[in-house]
Amino acid sequence: MVREAAVELAGAHVTVMGLARSGVAACRLLQTAGARVTVADRKESAELTSALAGIDREGVDITVGARYESSLERADLVVISPGVPYRLASLETARRRGVKVISELELASQFFRSPLLAVTGTNGKSTTVTLIGKFLAESGKRAFVGGNLGTALSEAAVEDLRAGQAGKPSPYDYLVVEVSSFQLETIDRFHPWIAALLNVTVDHQDRYESLDEYVAAKQRIFENQIASDFAVFNLDDDRVAALRHRVHATRLGFTRGTMIGAEMHGGTYLEGDRIVTTVTGVRQEICHRREIRIIGNHNVENVMAATTYAILCGCPLDAIGRVLATFPGLEHALEIVRERRGVRYVNDSKGTNVDATLKALESIDQPIWLIAGGRDKGGDFSRLAQAVSRRVTHVILIGEAAPLLRQAWKDVATMTEASTLREAVEFAAQGASSGDVVLLSPACASFDMFADYQDRGRQYKAFIHALPA
Repeated sequence: MVREAAVELAGAHVTVMGLARSGVAACRLLQTAGARVTVADRKESAELTSALAGIDREGVDITVGARYESSLERADLVVISPGVPYRLASLETARRRGVKVISELELASQFFRSPLLAVTGTNGKSTTVTLIGKFLAESGKRAFVGGNLGTALSEAAVEDLRAGQAGKPSPYDYLVVEVSSFQLETIDRFHPWIAALLNVTVDHQDRYESLDEYVAAKQRIFENQIASDFAVFNLDDDRVAALRHRVHATRLGFTRGTMIGAEMHGGTYLEGDRIVTTVTGVRQEICHRREIRIIGNHNVENVMAATTYAILCGCPLDAIGRVLATFPGLEHALEIVRERRGVRYVNDSKGTNVDATLKALESIDQPIWLIAGGRDKGGDFSRLAQAVSRRVTHVILIGEAAPLLRQAWKDVATMTEASTLREAVEFAAQGASSGDVVLLSPACASFDMFADYQDRGRQYKAFIHALPA
C-alpha cells in the first residue's frame, strides 16, 4: 500500500488546508512522497509563525490570509486538518470539479505496513489509546501512539515511508490511533485491523446538525473493515450497541455486566469483582477490579476496551496486570494535582462535554467545589443538575458559558462567577474545607480563554502549586 500511495502522490498538486499540528505533519509526509504541496490557512502569517517554522519551504507554496481558499484552484487532492469544516463552500466547489478531499488521518493511513489499531468515542479515547500503547510496550512490541491524541499520524507515516524507501522494515509493530469524528468525516480507504467505538453522547452539536449525524461520523471507523478484522463495541451504551449489526468485521464487546450475547464473537466483562475476557475463545482472568490504579467506573470500561486490544495483539496477562497496577491516568483526566490543608485538587480539564463532567462527578465521593464553564459546544447542562445537587458544595463559573450554566443549575447549587481561572482557584482554596475536593471539570471547550484544554489544565495546576503551603 505504501508504494501505491507514493505513486499516486508523486508529482501531484496537493493542498493542505489548516496549519495546525496535523496539517504541518501532512505537509512533511506529502513532501517525502514527492507531491507538489501548497499549504493554506485563513490566519495571517504573523499568527502562524511556529507552524510555518516547522515546514521545509523548499518546493512548498504558502497561501495564507484572506485569499487562502485560492489554493484549491490547482489542486489534484486536498488534505484537511480536523478543525477545517468539511462542508466549507470552497471545498464543495472543489469536489464538484472531481477533486478528492480527505483528512490527514486518511492520507497517513495509506503509508503503513503494520496493523492500525483505532479507537473513537465521545469520551475515554485518550485513556484507552494510552493503555493500549503501554500494554504493547510492556510486552516488548514497538508501537506508535497518537493521532487525535499527541503526535499526528502523518509523523509516523513519514518514518515508515523513509524506512521503506531505504529498504528497511517498518519501525512499528502496531499503530495505535485515537480518532475523532472530525477526522472520520473525510476518510476513504482508512482500514483499521481493530476498531472500537467506546461510547456516544451529545457533543459537538456546534458542528453537526443532529446527534444522528454525529453518530454516523463515528460509525465510519468500521466502514472498510472485513471479516478478518475486529470491531469492538460498548454493549452498555445503547447507541453503540445498536451499531454492532452493521459491520463486516468480527464483532467483540465489552460490558460492566456479566454477559456477552451469542451474536458476538466474544468480549471482556465483569464477573463479580474480576475482569474476564473471552476474545480468544478461551476464558482468561485479567485482574481484580481493585487492582486497577485509575479511578471511576468509566475507566473500568476503558480498561476492558484496551485489554481487548492487548489480548488480540498477543500481550501476556502479566504485562497487562503490571500496567493496570501502576498507570495513574492521563494528564488533565481526573489528575490529582496536590493535597493542601486536607483539600485535594483534581484536574479534569479534558472534561470538555457534559458526559465527561458527569463521569468525573460520579467518580468522587467527597464534597466537591466544582470549577466549570468555557465555550459552549451545544451541550445540555441541565443533565448535570442532579449530580451537581447531590455531590457539589459550591460551583465556580468561568468563561462564555457561565450564564448558561447558571440558568441550568439555578435551583440546585450555590454559585459564584470568577473572571479568570486564577480567581476561581483562589476562591475555592479560601472556601474549601479539609476533606473537600476542588475539581476543574468544565463541561465546555477551552477556546474562549485558552489555547486548548491542555493549556487550561496546565494553568490550573500552576495556580494550585502557587497557593501558599
